Amino acid sequence: MNTPYDLNADVGRMVYVKAIDVDALPQEVQEQAEGLDQLFAVHDAEGQQLALVADRKLAFALARQHDYAPQPLH
Repeated sequence: MNTPYDLNADVGRMVYVKAIDVDALPQEVQEQAEGLDQLFAVHDAEGQQLALVADRKLAFALARQHDYAPQPLH
């Protein structure tokens, strides 16, 4: 249990999940939101959006399926 672990080792695989109001998105995205008020974006450490999905659980699952470590962003 005393095995050292580099806490910074996975920083490159970290992504952030952020709630976004649909009305703040481009019109073509709003039209595809199918009545939702909020979507969830997955961003990499540099802020580039990697995905936009319908719910928070899906955003976290998607990140994990692609070997990313998702973190909530407020």
